[in-house]
Amino acid sequence: MTNKRQFVFDTNVLISAFLFNQSKPRQGLDKAQEIGVVILSNSVFSELEEVLFRRKFDRYITVERRKELLENLTQTAQFIDVTEQIYECRDPKDNKYLELAVNGKAECIVTGDNDLLVLNPFQGIAILTVQGFLVLY
Repeated sequence: MTNKRQFVFDTNVLISAFLFNQSKPRQGLDKAQEIGVVILSNSVFSELEEVLFRRKFDRYITVERRKELLENLTQTAQFIDVTEQIYECRDPKDNKYLELAVNGKAECIVTGDNDLLVLNPFQGIAILTVQGFLVLY
């Protein structure tokens, strides 16, 4: 386990960070990697990989660049084993972010998803928009 500050970014924020270099999501991801580490679980990474390789993104980013971005993320992120399952989110597909944050002892979750934002804070973990993250950090 690392002593670094740990942050969870949801798939949509990571995709936006990957696609738009000057975006707030990119700034947030860069800041998180500067002051701590992004944590991932197998389920979060699988979702990210599946969404990132959807054809609708072909006009924005090459397949090769997507592979590079995922490789870079896996080299800088810390993978967390999820042992405690959570069933608190009104959208069950988003429970994986709560599970990752709790199991990885994250400082916060960065998301634009109202199903997660409405839970802020969750078990002492802040759930922030990208803008909120940038203001606080």
